[in-house]
Amino acid sequence: MKKRHQTRAIRVGGVTIGGGSMLTVQSMTTTDTRDAKATVAQINKLAAAGCDIIRVAVPDTEAAQALPEIIGASHLPVVADIHFDYRLALKAIEAGVHKLRLNPGTIVNTARVKEVAKAAMEHGIPIRIGVNAGSLEKELLAQVEQGTMSLGSALAESALREARILEDCGMADIVISVKASRVPATIEANRILAEERDYPLHIGITEAGTARNAIIKSAAGLGVLLAEGIGDTLRVSISGPPLEEVLVGRKLLQAMELRGYGPEIISCPTCGRTKIDVAGLAEELERRIALDETLRRAACTVAIMGCSVNGPGEARAADIGFAGGREGGILFRKGEACGAITVEQAIDRLIEELRTITDETEQTDNR
Repeated sequence: MKKRHQTRAIRVGGVTIGGGSMLTVQSMTTTDTRDAKATVAQINKLAAAGCDIIRVAVPDTEAAQALPEIIGASHLPVVADIHFDYRLALKAIEAGVHKLRLNPGTIVNTARVKEVAKAAMEHGIPIRIGVNAGSLEKELLAQVEQGTMSLGSALAESALREARILEDCGMADIVISVKASRVPATIEANRILAEERDYPLHIGITEAGTARNAIIKSAAGLGVLLAEGIGDTLRVSISGPPLEEVLVGRKLLQAMELRGYGPEIISCPTCGRTKIDVAGLAEELERRIALDETLRRAACTVAIMGCSVNGPGEARAADIGFAGGREGGILFRKGEACGAITVEQAIDRLIEELRTITDETEQTDNR
């Protein structure tokens, strides 16, 4: 894992992006923004699940008029997603939005972009330059289609052109994102931007599909970038409920050991030697932890293993572990065997040990 790319720190409401700050997880509401109550309800549900920043679509004036109510009741910093009509960006600024997202492919008039930049600076609001392969400027798209420019280079160039416009206005609070459904192009574009500028990068694979495909493509693309130290905030785009985006984004950062999000459950893939229902036990443990706010805060590993080959070693290496066999199994805590238990006892005993570790950790933190 390479050292994180050094970027400038940008404040989005109460959250810092870049500057070595903790990586953050974002999502976007799927409600009609004009329905402020429904939008706020979804935002706050996502906040409870661990989302750090939320983006809302602002397609028309009525949606912009709902922003003050949404912002006032939101538990998260709110980003206004603006396309085509620069006047909606101005209305969002007046509403007190925490960040703007502008797409160079849908607001192409430089004078209007500068007007938005000036208003944003006056109100201390950062701008995210959000370039998508699906709305790339016609000139750049033509070069890609003619084979004279790679898609990744075109995405990066689009973002850099917009950055120059904002820089000419004296704006420095800029976040950049370049996304495509093609993983290699997204990686290439972000590598270019990491070399060219020190702006924080919002990373993601857009139009990635339903959960299975989206998770695979996001793990492939974002995993590479994060391993190279590129990326300050991310969204895992899934065709489905935004809650899934948040949960997968958190798991991705945890898997890369870049941010902890409570217990990490380790379970074996099973084989012909397995004598217990490993998947069922792991799913039940996940369900029990999800229902308990205290347990969700525990920063530890819990292993559920199904045979005598790797089971005892993996269970012993975890903070808490159960290595099961035909008649039952062994419970481990911090590398020590705690005795034999039945399969039926396993989940309750793991929960007991997990609660003990949580209590010990919180007592230490409060000293």
